[in-house]
Amino acid sequence: MGILFAFGALFAWGLGDFLIQRSARQFGKWAALFYVTAIGAIALLPFVWGDLKVVFSSPDDLFILLITSVIILFAALFDFEALRAGKLSVIEPIFAFEVPITVGLAAIILGERLMPAQYLLMVLLLIGIFLVATRHFHHYRTIHLEKGVWAAVFATIGMGVINFLFGVAAREISPLMINWFTSVFLAVATLIAIIGKSDTGQLKRDWHSSKRLIISVGIIDNLAWVFYAYATLYIPIAIATGISESYIALASGLGLMLNREKLKPHQFFGLVLAVMAVITLAFITKD
Repeated sequence: MGILFAFGALFAWGLGDFLIQRSARQFGKWAALFYVTAIGAIALLPFVWGDLKVVFSSPDDLFILLITSVIILFAALFDFEALRAGKLSVIEPIFAFEVPITVGLAAIILGERLMPAQYLLMVLLLIGIFLVATRHFHHYRTIHLEKGVWAAVFATIGMGVINFLFGVAAREISPLMINWFTSVFLAVATLIAIIGKSDTGQLKRDWHSSKRLIISVGIIDNLAWVFYAYATLYIPIAIATGISESYIALASGLGLMLNREKLKPHQFFGLVLAVMAVITLAFITKD
C-alpha cells in the first residue's frame, strides 16, 4: 500500500505544480495558498472531527502540529513565490534536493537505515530528476541571478524538513489530522494577510471567474499530501519521499510535451534513469 500511495503523490504533485504555477501567477501567492488550504480544511474536517478532542488534549501532539504548520507556512510561501516568479526549467531542478534533506533527517533523527542498493537507487533517482528537469546547463553560470532561485532554495530546505515532519506526524497522530491541521493554520494565516492588505474583494472575484482552477488545484494538491502521509505509514520516509519527489521529472516531461518541445539527449537519459530507479526502488522495497 505504501508504494501505491507514494505513486499517487507522485502523479498528483506532477499535475499540481502546473496548477499551482497558474494560480500563483493569476491570483498571487497569498490568495493561491489560501484557496488550496481552505479547500483542504473544509474537505478533511468530517474525517478528523471525532479525533479533535483527543488531539487538542495532548501537548505533544499539538507541538508537532504547530511546529509543522509554522514551517510549512514559510516554506509554502517561498515555494509559491518561486513558481510564480521563476522558470520551471530553473526552479524544478532545485526542488529535487528536497530528497537528500529528508533522507538525512530520517537517518539522523529516526535512525532509518536503507539497504545499500536503496541508497544507490536514491542517488540515481536524484541525478535523473535533475537531468530531466534541466533544459539547458548554461544558465547555472548565473543561476543566482535568475528570478525565483533564492525563493526556491529556501523552499527546498523548508519542504525537505516538512516531508520529514509530515511523516513523523502521520505516524504519531494520523495522516488526515496533520493534513487538516496544517490546512486550517495556513488558511487562517493567509486570510489574515489578505484582510490586512484589504484584498478580500479579490477572493469573490477570483471565485466567480476561476472557480474551476481553484477547485482543481485545491483537490489535487491536498490529495498529494494525503497520499504522501499515508505512504509514510507503510514504508520508510526516505523511500516515500524519493518516489513521490519523482513528480519533478513528470512535471518537467509534461511541460515539454505541452510546449511541443523535444527532449534533449541528457533529458531523455535522465527520464529513463529516473523511471528505472523509481520502478526498481518500488520493487525491492518491502511494503
